[in-house]
Amino acid sequence: MNLRFRHLVINALACLVLLLAATVTRAADAPSNDRPPDLTLHGELSGKDNQTYRGLPFEVPARVNRITVQFDYSGRDEHTTIDLGLLGPDGFRGQDGFRGWSGGSKKLFTVAATDATPSYLPGPIRTGRWQLVLGIPNIRKDSHSSYTANIWFGHPGDPAWEPAVLNPPLRKEAGWYRGDLHMHTAHSDGSCKSQSGQRVPCPLFFTVQGAAQRGLDFIAITDHNTVSHANAMRELQPYFDRLLLIPGREITTFTGHANFFGTTAPVDFRVGSKDVPDWNALLRAIAPLHGVISINHAIRASGEVCMGCGWTAQPPADMALVQAIEVVNGGDAGTPISGVPFWEQQLSKGYRLTGIGGSDNHEAFQNELRIGSNPTGVPTTVVHAEALSMPAILDGIRAGHVFIDTEGSRDRLLELSAEANDRHAAMGDALRAAASEKVGFEAHVAHAKGATLIALLDGKPFAAAGSTAIDSDDLRHRFEWTSDGKPHWLRVEARDASGKPLLIGNPIYLNAPR
Repeated sequence: MNLRFRHLVINALACLVLLLAATVTRAADAPSNDRPPDLTLHGELSGKDNQTYRGLPFEVPARVNRITVQFDYSGRDEHTTIDLGLLGPDGFRGQDGFRGWSGGSKKLFTVAATDATPSYLPGPIRTGRWQLVLGIPNIRKDSHSSYTANIWFGHPGDPAWEPAVLNPPLRKEAGWYRGDLHMHTAHSDGSCKSQSGQRVPCPLFFTVQGAAQRGLDFIAITDHNTVSHANAMRELQPYFDRLLLIPGREITTFTGHANFFGTTAPVDFRVGSKDVPDWNALLRAIAPLHGVISINHAIRASGEVCMGCGWTAQPPADMALVQAIEVVNGGDAGTPISGVPFWEQQLSKGYRLTGIGGSDNHEAFQNELRIGSNPTGVPTTVVHAEALSMPAILDGIRAGHVFIDTEGSRDRLLELSAEANDRHAAMGDALRAAASEKVGFEAHVAHAKGATLIALLDGKPFAAAGSTAIDSDDLRHRFEWTSDGKPHWLRVEARDASGKPLLIGNPIYLNAPR
């Protein structure tokens, strides 16, 4: 047997031993979870493995763009320690080889083209044989340890919150959650002063810290046409465990801007090009990505001062492919450039689009109001969601369970409910009522004493509801509407003495087409 052949035999036997030591279990045999792992590796260690390394090979199939690993082992009570790393198909050699080493500091990590858990490197996920690398710095002579590695594969088009094991809810209870849905950082044109006072791209950390100090529950980072911020968000989320970080982007074109929340998938934003001839082509392309798209600051002048800031899409965008409208951008509530009229035009055409708000903040810790950049959380979008999680917040927005606190208070509340016989609806819901049937409404306003409650039917003041002075910190106002059997929408606002909206509610849709 020549020397080269002997080495080949030894290497083959070594691989066989490793494969036998790491029993592979498919998803059907794995413990149940929100989404079971695609692969599970089991194995055993003994004292003979002390201060050695072990590779756990596994195959990555085609069309995978994310690998998420959850690792655990027994024997910690005997001071057994297992370190962890990841190698791509090239091993320690080549461009797609070493992907990171977390030692014993992490039980859960992910790697993808857009982002990776700290200790690991983002980058393309190639098809082929990868391996987890175990380092065993300590296991006692007579000790034994069992380990389990659960592995999830992500695919193009997956929403940003999958797998669920990587993005658990920060809070599990249903309730009203307050957030900012329009923010910029160093990853586009967000800036702030450096230590020496120079204007520089502003690190994302300061934007997140500013939102936490404002007492917000969630924010979306929406840098222009990029999701490069996703990697920094991956690092920050474990520390900011009371503030949900939602990846987004502001799709920025020559004929309008729109925020797209909940996905890091690539989007061709070149509206007007051969590949993306118009907004409808773009909207159709992103429809399968599970995100929420919202038209931004539609009533703006477009030109050299702000290219594409107004909504001038031609041919007109199919609003059936849109989920939301940014009706308040920074401090524009009640001004001629407010997005409310544009929104109400769409409502009157029968589109059930959720009104939301966003600060459009470009400078962390900014305190003054100005068009184009505003303090974090001014306005605040308040969403009723089943939990503080990405899918729950986005589902709440889609459902229209939203009101806008234009001044970004920490406690103002606006609720609207309706009832017809045994049928009930809340803000954003639909309710059917036959002609001549009476519908009872109740508006609930808290912490807006001194303001006035206004009900709007199809965008016009509803005389039967009256203008009600909010003379307490907790007001409930009831009124009735007699149905004519036709489609309508009704919403409420709280306005200050000058007529500026303080709280803007989404409608209840009456007799909306099925």
